[in-house]
Amino acid sequence: MNEQELKKLWIKYAQTKDASAKETLIIEYAPVVKFVAGRLSIYLGNNVEFDDLVGYGIFGLIDAIDKFDIDKGIKFETYASLRIRGAIFDHIRKMDWVPRSVRKKQKLLSIIENILYKYIIYWLILKILILWKSLFNYFKISCL
Repeated sequence: MNEQELKKLWIKYAQTKDASAKETLIIEYAPVVKFVAGRLSIYLGNNVEFDDLVGYGIFGLIDAIDKFDIDKGIKFETYASLRIRGAIFDHIRKMDWVPRSVRKKQKLLSIIENILYKYIIYWLILKILILWKSLFNYFKISCL
């Protein structure tokens, strides 16, 4: 569908809220959902299936079509991609039984654990070097 036909369809939908126009818009912009879902599937890995992401994204697309204002002069794809992404994340959060605050604390604890682990490793290396130095001094061995 070319841009002129698409603009006419948007105007028709904005004025009448015609169901067939809405369905045509959904079909026309379905590739945007697949694109956003594909990008998020890379980020999410195997935790969520691609088809599920597309399904969640369709809800975002429908919401974007309902709330889009053609008179604002922005591209629908830009607006819709944000709404689609948000809808996908909203559905994923609904499936997660752990609250976001707990996930945030878990991530913070993981960062602290990594820092402490590195600190302990450096501390052990320092202790080993001090031990070697004292052994070299005791046996009067030159390091160089």
